[in-house]
Amino acid sequence: MRVTLVRHTALDIPSHICYGQSEVVVASSFESEVSALLRKLKETKFDAVYSSPLQRCYQLARVLSSTGELQIISRAIRQDYRLKELHFGDWEMKSWDAIPRDELDRWSYDYADTSPPNGETFTQLHARVTEFLKDVSGHHLGGELLVVTHGGPIRALVAEILGLPVMKLFRIAIDHGSVTRIEFNDEVPRVLCINA
Repeated sequence: MRVTLVRHTALDIPSHICYGQSEVVVASSFESEVSALLRKLKETKFDAVYSSPLQRCYQLARVLSSTGELQIISRAIRQDYRLKELHFGDWEMKSWDAIPRDELDRWSYDYADTSPPNGETFTQLHARVTEFLKDVSGHHLGGELLVVTHGGPIRALVAEILGLPVMKLFRIAIDHGSVTRIEFNDEVPRVLCINA
């Protein structure tokens, strides 16, 4: 089985705002970013499409699934909540500067097991994303899946495949509109590319 992970395109939100599971609209560059993604994906024949239910991913999945430029056997988009970005709880849609420094420091020193107030930890994100991967691998043996999601879930899956601890996730850069491919061959997973 191969999984092609696509991070949603750029967003229309200032860089100093903390967002995770909040709904955020895509940037005006959406169409050009979709064109670039189509060029990256057009050589692959996909069996199924999965998406985070957050609008920035689902909008992209709908466009990719409906275009005649991609070969997709089942064009129905399967939304899965486990593909959502990290939930930042009370920090959602706040400026990073407005978050109390002691809370932010505590989280940044141990984001694996410390959550923002009323949010989730990266360990929890990692668990739900790896559960998703385990579930779909049982249904699509030998298949090629297109998964539209967020930077956090992609980092978590790459870290899982590479055996990296959760606290090393932010060392992996995942750009907006990037393509990351993972292959499971004879039960041995490997990362084929990151940020293509």
